[in-house]
Amino acid sequence: MRAIKEARKYIERKPDQPDAKTLAKLVLALESEGPFQIAEIYELGYERFRLALQILEEWRLDRHYASKTRLFDLSMQIAKCADSQADGKKADKKDAR
Repeated sequence: MRAIKEARKYIERKPDQPDAKTLAKLVLALESEGPFQIAEIYELGYERFRLALQILEEWRLDRHYASKTRLFDLSMQIAKCADSQADGKKADKKDAR
């Protein structure tokens, strides 16, 4: 998360700079899964270009971890539903006797 934090600080300090605007557009595109003209990254100064690549790398890793979290949450919901259905069937069997 170092690059994402660094980009935030840079954008806060220099919001009117073209590099800051490009980084902000990149982040917005990543978050919204919207379009981004990759050629804009090549227009960045060298340090900001490297920062953009690091953002992409961190975003990909973070997305992987977020996917794992969502999968875990879904798995927990499914397990809870299965448990409550099993409890309901046990209660139905008791009532039938």
